[in-house]
Amino acid sequence: MKENIGELQQQFSDSKPEELLRYFFSTFPERIALASSLGAEDQVLTDMILKMNPRAKIFTLDTGRLPQETYTLLSKTMERYNLHYEVYCPQTTALELMESRLGPDLFYRSIEYRQHCCQIRKVEPLQRALKGLMVWITGLRREQSVTRNRIDKIEWDQANQLIKINPLAEWRFDRVWQYIKVNDVPYNLLHEKGYSSIGCAPCSRAIGPGEDIRAGRWWWEDVQQKECGLHYQDGKLVRGSQL
Repeated sequence: MKENIGELQQQFSDSKPEELLRYFFSTFPERIALASSLGAEDQVLTDMILKMNPRAKIFTLDTGRLPQETYTLLSKTMERYNLHYEVYCPQTTALELMESRLGPDLFYRSIEYRQHCCQIRKVEPLQRALKGLMVWITGLRREQSVTRNRIDKIEWDQANQLIKINPLAEWRFDRVWQYIKVNDVPYNLLHEKGYSSIGCAPCSRAIGPGEDIRAGRWWWEDVQQKECGLHYQDGKLVRGSQL
């Protein structure tokens, strides 16, 4: 599969997200899934995918520290689409050890501790979710941050040895919200309170006028460090250290 990435990138360089999704669902019908964080982009993709494939596999990571508004949206989306997510949680033993040694809010103390928390709560559950797949779908967009401005619509995930597709890579923020409004897609009510990017509750805040759309995530860190370890940065997967 890896050797065909360049050809696929060229083939779908001008394709709409629906065309890209339709091709990969028809080519890998049983081994493809959307990784949804329940963000605006993932809600758009959920709507697109379920309209073409009501039985598509969609999974989400419950870190244990999500805002209540995210859990409310999870329930609302399940009801709206008659959807059963595959939900992956942190391993209990690793989580208990981390909090016993470093406390529940270790992420504020250093980048290393924050990445370690992301490793336990996000990266390891993601690795379990991806087992057996050949393709995973994400809502990444180039406009989201400086760490994502070079992503392609089709990539090879070296760490997990599978294809990663980002159908909305070229979309701008206003296009995402236009789709949500036109299609009446459920969204997180925190967006109405100034949150443009929503992760764990203690690591997300509303942004002010003129701030970058990812400024509310891990706002105490330098913008170049703002990845949790689920995606590539400069060609390498950023992982939390094993503290």
